[in-house]
Amino acid sequence: RIQEADGAWFGRWGVNYIYGTSLVLVGLRGAGVERDSDMIQSAVAWLESVQNPDGGWGETCGTYEDPAWRGVGVSTASQTAWALNGLLSAGEMHNFRLQAGIDYLLCNQEQDGSWIEFHYTGAGFPRIFYLRYDYYRVYFPLIALSRYRAHLRESQR
Repeated sequence: RIQEADGAWFGRWGVNYIYGTSLVLVGLRGAGVERDSDMIQSAVAWLESVQNPDGGWGETCGTYEDPAWRGVGVSTASQTAWALNGLLSAGEMHNFRLQAGIDYLLCNQEQDGSWIEFHYTGAGFPRIFYLRYDYYRVYFPLIALSRYRAHLRESQR
């Protein structure tokens, strides 16, 4: 009911439509919705349409003020990971955009295994204050990479 006309969903705790759309995709697939459903396919198309040329995804807190900016921003590790988790859940394992996102994470990973992220990707109270959860930039990319690896292993069986 609340999916946007372009295929995205509003997000609350993470900034913003990339977070919401990806989590809904995870939930829909977990609930057994088929990957070829219109809801899932339009969400995948939206995620594809907002991928940055560097292979990552990013979105600014400004989308809480003006939704026209949804999916627009400098790529971050956490937001890229959210998009990847959505695409993986939607069964987009062989999508070249998924591979570009994986490459973005791997190319931007620091020696200690973390990622640098200066932008706010958490929404405390939208339009009032935003947060930079220091571990968003670590555990979300690790989850995405581990899910990708598990899918690779599964496809090789």
